Amino acid sequence: MTGLRAVFVDVDGTIVDHDGHVPTSAIAAIRAARRAGHLVFLCTGRTSAELWPELTDIGFDGFVGAAGGYVEVGGQVLVHHGVPEASLRHALDFFAAHDTFTYLQANDAIHATPPARDRMRALITAATGIDPDAAGPGPFGFIERVRTDADVFAETITKVIFLQAPVPLTTIEAEFAGEFAVVPSSVRAFTGVSGEMSLPGVHKAAGLDAVVAHLGLDHAAAIAVGDSHNDLEMLQHAALGIAMGNAVPELVAVADDVTGRVDEDGLHAAFVRHGLIAG
Repeated sequence: MTGLRAVFVDVDGTIVDHDGHVPTSAIAAIRAARRAGHLVFLCTGRTSAELWPELTDIGFDGFVGAAGGYVEVGGQVLVHHGVPEASLRHALDFFAAHDTFTYLQANDAIHATPPARDRMRALITAATGIDPDAAGPGPFGFIERVRTDADVFAETITKVIFLQAPVPLTTIEAEFAGEFAVVPSSVRAFTGVSGEMSLPGVHKAAGLDAVVAHLGLDHAAAIAVGDSHNDLEMLQHAALGIAMGNAVPELVAVADDVTGRVDEDGLHAAFVRHGLIAG
């Protein structure tokens, strides 16, 4: 491929493995692509509050966060969706009635009750062996900064996360049909019926479009790389959709290409294969 490309790269399972390690090959690939004149954007279900220096210091041309709920390029905020109060109350009431922990993503903070924060900490420690409180800055460090004292109805909440619900995902989808889009969690440590809920039409593909339109790019220049359910629309919509080798089967089924796993230098291999960087 020739000419400038705009590459939208997921974080967890794409740049970062599920134990929180960032392969040096991924850092090298992103930096080399930008030196070659291409644009690289973080495109993640995380918000700014969940990022950390090792990741952001790689260097990116913009940020699509909250799975499309927040978009920023060059310090300019292009998109910042907020869940309406009625829908937020509906979600919190439903999950409280089903004894399900939730946490709420705002761009600059994560909100949860103390028990929900403790459950997140326990799930991550069980899955990775990492104590988020002792790990310092990193992919799980945001947990120690979770806010438990805010009036969430006065905040701009972009997304609702639920943990280990005792009802099937289909029940949750039916409850919130037309109000939220529901997908399984992209955090592998959040096992069981765990997921994320965004406003309808808010997804990474919409974030990609906002960036492309703002910069006046040709859609044919857009490449997307990801591994999880919340990457589905983005991979289907981009001119070239690349699934990681560790991607969920649903993503592999719609991808134009499949590269290696995150821990097999898969991101670097994809950048080489598609002419973004030299081998």
